Amino acid sequence: MADGSVASEPADRGGRRRARAADAAAERSEEETDALGRRSVELSALYQGKIETVPKVPVRSLADFALWYTPGVAEVSRAIHADPDQSFVLTGRWNTVAIVTDGSRVLGLGDIGPRAALPVMEGKALLFKFLGGVDAIPVPIRVGSPDQFIATVEAMAPAFGGINLEDIASPKCFGILEELQQRLEIPVWHDDQLGTAAATVAGLLNALELTHRSVESVRTVLLGAGAANLVTARLLLELGHDPHRLTLVDQQGILHAERDDVDELMLRNPWKYRLALRTNGGGRTGDLAAAVAGADVLLAASTPRPDTVKPAHVRSMAPAPIVFALANPVPEVWPDVAKAAGAAIVATGRSDFPNQVNNSLVFPAVFRGVLDARARSIPDEVVLAAARELARGATRKGLTPHHLLPTMEEPEVFPEVAAAVGDTAVRLGIARKKLSHEEFLERARAMMGRSTRLVRALARARVNPPMPRPSGRKRKNR
Repeated sequence: MADGSVASEPADRGGRRRARAADAAAERSEEETDALGRRSVELSALYQGKIETVPKVPVRSLADFALWYTPGVAEVSRAIHADPDQSFVLTGRWNTVAIVTDGSRVLGLGDIGPRAALPVMEGKALLFKFLGGVDAIPVPIRVGSPDQFIATVEAMAPAFGGINLEDIASPKCFGILEELQQRLEIPVWHDDQLGTAAATVAGLLNALELTHRSVESVRTVLLGAGAANLVTARLLLELGHDPHRLTLVDQQGILHAERDDVDELMLRNPWKYRLALRTNGGGRTGDLAAAVAGADVLLAASTPRPDTVKPAHVRSMAPAPIVFALANPVPEVWPDVAKAAGAAIVATGRSDFPNQVNNSLVFPAVFRGVLDARARSIPDEVVLAAARELARGATRKGLTPHHLLPTMEEPEVFPEVAAAVGDTAVRLGIARKKLSHEEFLERARAMMGRSTRLVRALARARVNPPMPRPSGRKRKNR
């Protein structure tokens, strides 16, 4: 017994038991994912769409159309022609957003095209309305080039108070966003970049708080160098993260200034190229295993496959590591597997696990804030203001390893995020409408609360059919 061989045996058995339990949990998660997909198809066939247009003005008789349409509407058009900003006052433009995609990178499905992207855009529009009180219109478009994409969005912009770009392949999404931000005088947001990055930063700030670390001192690895993580890296650097302790990993390995393809990146993906120079791999070369050894934080936004991050990767990290596995619909590692390997805090992009780090926590409130301010743009200062306020929202309820961020069932947080966004827009001088913090807050509460009341009223009135039980489920005997 003095050599410890007997004592190590129970520990080995315990490790094997934890591994078997984690494998079983992963199998259950995969089965649940498949079941959710089948149920979603079943309900989509029943409801045939997630949103519809409902009149908001009284129509008491045919005579009212003389007000809402011809001849009365002509005077409204004359007023807008004389002062284009009146379109935010006299029409629904002030609260209407276009959700625009070419379907070139949808969820974890890849390039499935604009038609197949429509269900995702409809889901986005539902979240916009239910969580933010924002009227959003799905607009999947078929275009042949980034220039055509930009021209199409620019042409439709007069109808909208903001543009939400969605599910556009990297790296073209960066150029499209930057060009539209320069051309348009309304907020343009790419949710896969800015929304996911804001949610990630918010979650990380709280994870660092729980593990008694700071953004200035940690060593962080970002797995995946696409839309989300390139912006996450940029925001972390703006928050004071040491670039020499930040490592990005893509399909070719660690991103650094001496990599063989760095000259090609300069031409093909200047956004990734600039980070290769600035972070220089955190002083490391090689693959993911080399990157994560001794790291405090792993932020994965990459391949939706549950063995992308292996238990050995987590075990090699610093004590009590933080692991975000954000790929959808399947995370890079199942939460139970990461915890069994030693992770102190685990987050995914899914709502059916604790600690959802997902852009759905960000974009409804951000657009509520910029629309109420009638902002002209969404700079990084606004994104960081939203991230910080979202993080604060979780601390008010109480931070735990299983409550890292507010969930969508904590609606009191989101008006606060919207007000923080409106405040920042006013401070930066990009707001057409300058309200006080309390005015932004009350307006957001009213708009967000109205959507909830509307959904409940429709359900009580049975205007929409109730959700049926899943097929094959039997009623319990009473």
